[in-house]
Amino acid sequence: MTQKDPIFQLCDQVRETSFALHSYLRQGHKESVYEIGLHHRLNKKGIPAERQVPLQVLDEDGTLLGNLDIDLLVSGELIVEIKAARALAPEHTAQLLGYLRACRREHGLLINFGAPKLEIRKYALSQEFPEFPQTSSI
Repeated sequence: MTQKDPIFQLCDQVRETSFALHSYLRQGHKESVYEIGLHHRLNKKGIPAERQVPLQVLDEDGTLLGNLDIDLLVSGELIVEIKAARALAPEHTAQLLGYLRACRREHGLLINFGAPKLEIRKYALSQEFPEFPQTSSI
């Protein structure tokens, strides 16, 4: 039996925790309830997770274009974007991919707690990022 890459093990842990949270809470709550719940349960399991991690978006010349807040940053490498919508939409995917590019992370999960059946999608970007100024410290 081959050992899984650590990032895939981490994704599995986040998925399992999300399923347990969705089974308990079901649909119908605000995004923040699921975000706080997932953050709490991950930390309780000893999986480090940060909520509302600030991210600066910079232009190629270093000009600040805006600030964003990432829902969860798990183990310093996995971005988790949480939704409470009837269904995931293309703009949700675009938002997560934008976060991955802006903070130069390779892996992200898009999790929708708002549907009757929990939706989880994993996204991975190439390690080759365009040259632009460093963003925030995450």
